[in-house]
Amino acid sequence: MFEKVLVANRGEIAVRIIRACKELNIRTVAVYSEIDANSMHVQMADEAICIGKAPSSESYLRIDRIISAAEIADVDAIHPGYGFLSENAHFAEVCESCNIRFIGPQPRAMNALSDKAVSRALAKRAGVETPPGSDGIVEKEAEALAVAKRIGYPVMIKAVAGGGGRGMRIAHNDISLVKGFHTARTEAEKCFGNSGVYIEKFIENPHHIEIQILGDNKGKIIHLGERDCSIQRRNQKLIEESPSPLLENKFKKLRDKIGKAAVRIAEAAKYTNAGTVEFIVDDNGNYYFLEVNKRIQVEHPVTEEVTGIDLVKAQIEIAMGEPLRISQSDVTFKGHSIECRINAEDPFDDFRPSPGRIEMYYQPGGRGVRMETHAYAGYTIPPTYDSMIGKLIVTGKDRREAIDRMNRALNEYLITGVKTTISFQQAIMQDPNFRRGVYSTNFVEQLLGGARRELIQEKS
Repeated sequence: MFEKVLVANRGEIAVRIIRACKELNIRTVAVYSEIDANSMHVQMADEAICIGKAPSSESYLRIDRIISAAEIADVDAIHPGYGFLSENAHFAEVCESCNIRFIGPQPRAMNALSDKAVSRALAKRAGVETPPGSDGIVEKEAEALAVAKRIGYPVMIKAVAGGGGRGMRIAHNDISLVKGFHTARTEAEKCFGNSGVYIEKFIENPHHIEIQILGDNKGKIIHLGERDCSIQRRNQKLIEESPSPLLENKFKKLRDKIGKAAVRIAEAAKYTNAGTVEFIVDDNGNYYFLEVNKRIQVEHPVTEEVTGIDLVKAQIEIAMGEPLRISQSDVTFKGHSIECRINAEDPFDDFRPSPGRIEMYYQPGGRGVRMETHAYAGYTIPPTYDSMIGKLIVTGKDRREAIDRMNRALNEYLITGVKTTISFQQAIMQDPNFRRGVYSTNFVEQLLGGARRELIQEKS
C-alpha cells in the first residue's frame, strides 16, 4: 500500500485524485504554481509545495521541480492526472529511476503508442481499421498533396502529438491543404514541441465513440463500455454520455465489436493502468481507430456512474501491483449518465475565455447529481490555464431521465462574476435532435448556425 502520493496536477482532477487517496487512507501532497496558491487542491492535500510561477512551462511541466518536490515529501508514487505530463514517457521513466511509482501506463506502453501515427500502425497490426491516410508523418507539402490526391478530399491534417483540437485542420482542396499543412505544423510545434503531422481521410458526419480500458500488470485487460463524445466545438468536447445513443438506437451489435477492438489494441501495446481507445463511427456503422489516450480522461465519471467502478482507485491499486479483481464478464451497466463541462467562456461571444473572480457560487445537488470542481465563491479563475470550472455529471434510470435531470441541475447552477457555458448547455438539453440522440460531431456548429440565422431574422 502506498503511504503518500504526490498529485502532479491542478484543478478538479487534482481534487478528484486527492479524494480517492483519502478513501484509501493514503496521504497526499499537492504541487502548485504561484497563481494557484489558493486553489482547492492545495487546501485539501495533507501537504503542499510550490513549484514555480504561473506558466505551466515554469511549474506543472517542470519534471525536475516535480521530482524534487516528491523527494522532499518522500512520496511513494506520483499521479499525473490528465494533460501536462500525464502522457510523457520520459517523466514516467524518471519516476521509475527515482524509485517513485508512476500511476499510469508503463513507459514501454507509452512508447508503443507514442504518437498518433505510431498508434495507427499498431492498430493495423492488431487488425483494427484506421481511416485511409498517410503512412506515418508527412514532412513536405508535396507529399501532403500526393496523399490527398490518393485518398480524396476532404482530408484532416493532424498533429501526431496533438490533443484538444490543436494542430488539426480540415482541407477541402489543394489551396486549403497547403495552408492548413503549414498552420497545423506551426501550431503543433508551439503547443507540443513536435511539428509532426499526418493526413487521413475526413469522415463526414462522424460520431466520436471512445472505449474505457483497464489493464493490470499481469497482462489482464478489460473494457468498461463506451462513451459518446460527439458534442464538440472545434474538436473540444463539451458534453459526454454513456451509453452512446448511436449504439443504443442504431448499431447495438457494434458495441461488442468496438470493445473487443479496443482490447486488442491495448494487448498489442502491452498496456497497463487506465486508458481510452478512441474511434470514429460513420452513418453506415463503419468504425475506425483514432488514437489511445494514455491517462485518465476528463469524462471518466460517466463510466464510473454506469459501471459502479471507481477508475481513479483502480489506477492506484494497479500501480501498487494489485491484479484486476473483475473480469470482462463481471462488467455490467446500469442507467444512463451525462457530463457537461462547465467552462468560464462566453458562448455568445465565440466562446471567448472569461477568467476572473467568482462572486457567487452555488452548485446543484439532489438525487443522481455529481459535481467535480475546484471552484468556490471568491476563487479567481486564472487566465493561464484551461477555462474549465468543473464537470456536472447526472445519472438517471434511462437517457430521458438523465437529460431532464441535467436540465434541472443546470437551472440550479449559479455562478456570477464570470461568463459560463451553462446557458448554452441548457439549450442543447432542450434541442429536439439531441433529445432524440440524433447528432454527430458537427452538431454544435449546426446549432450555432441556426441561432445566428434566427438572430439575423429578428434584426431584419
